[in-house]
Amino acid sequence: MLDIKLFRENIDVVKEGLKKRNQDINLDQLMDWDNTRRSIITEIEQFRLKRNTDSETVGKLKREGKEPEKELLEELEQLRARIQEKEKFLLNIENQIEDFLMRIPNIPDETTPVGKSDKDNVVVRVVGEPPKFSFKPKHHWEIGEKLGILDFERASKISGSRFSLLKNEGCALERAIISFFLDTHKQNGYQEIMTPYLVNRASMRGTGQLPKFEEDLFRCPDDELYLIPTAEVSVTNLHRDEVLDEKQLPVKYASYSACFRREAGSYGKDTKGLIRNHQFNKVELVKFVKPEDSAKELELLTNDAEKVLQLLGIPYRVMALCSGDIGFSSTKTYDLEAWMSGEGMYREISSCSNFKDFQARRMNCKYKNTATKKREFVHTLNGSGVAVGRTFATILENYQQEDGSVIIPEVLRKYTGFDIIKPKK
Repeated sequence: MLDIKLFRENIDVVKEGLKKRNQDINLDQLMDWDNTRRSIITEIEQFRLKRNTDSETVGKLKREGKEPEKELLEELEQLRARIQEKEKFLLNIENQIEDFLMRIPNIPDETTPVGKSDKDNVVVRVVGEPPKFSFKPKHHWEIGEKLGILDFERASKISGSRFSLLKNEGCALERAIISFFLDTHKQNGYQEIMTPYLVNRASMRGTGQLPKFEEDLFRCPDDELYLIPTAEVSVTNLHRDEVLDEKQLPVKYASYSACFRREAGSYGKDTKGLIRNHQFNKVELVKFVKPEDSAKELELLTNDAEKVLQLLGIPYRVMALCSGDIGFSSTKTYDLEAWMSGEGMYREISSCSNFKDFQARRMNCKYKNTATKKREFVHTLNGSGVAVGRTFATILENYQQEDGSVIIPEVLRKYTGFDIIKPKK
């Protein structure tokens, strides 16, 4: 959530930021509400001052054994009623302001490329060469089904479309990827944590999923709980309504979780395979940092996500997302896109973002600045470290052999206990 002071003092900055996002939001109503709010606060303060003065007069008269005049008592009662009425009106205005602010996206960082869509994203670097094959490489869903490690038909029977079922060595490979990711990130200073998959509305609001993106979430209405679309939600909300010690920062978490997304609006896209499922596994990286460090910490976070791809020997590229393609809460984002040999294209496998104080302001997460002696909002960052299902798919496509077998990357073999998956006879 953006600071209302930014609208009051630098509304042109907000308008320019929204323009870069291709957002046309009329801010006149917000400013009218804010002016009304400040006017009401002034009135309430004046009424309270008069009420306190009258109350002191009444109290003094009673201590002297005198009876206050009827007009004075009536005026005091009227003041109380006016204050209650104004406070009720103020609460309504403040709720309208908060709801409006909750629906406005973050302002792009000055280093974020300006553009309208993913076609305007910028290639930052390309790492590794796509493998060459003496045969036509297959898609991961073809490979997995022939190996007997993926079963989409039965998954559909159990749950519906956009679900997957792993079998045999596929289960071991999935667990191996998760364990490898977590161990690697722990070596880089991340604290491992496992959080609930069901969270309350406040948690979803804290990271920006609500109120704007409710249609994309799986909801349990009887309990007012939501299934997390990513561990970012539960992990980032760990420190909601808390004040962190500056010496703690940066706080770094790595968390495995299942993720649940309705994928509203994606009908017809990536209907086959593991790319866009309603349920999938992911390892998430989350950071809480000092504001002056967040730009540097985004680069480090991105490097940490890249590390696992490098160790797996997966070719990838880093993309700087343009202002028209970054997420709602993000001010700057790098996407890591892994090479998929079966598809002959790069696919997003991680998204690493800096939110600055956007999420922290929604969550009321601060730290004690020892220099200023003030409580200030932290900056939050997160990134996939990385998506497990997409890594699974990438391994199948990039390490496939002509006979249908798949070689297991060396760094995973101590977790899987095997170095190759062969077709079943």
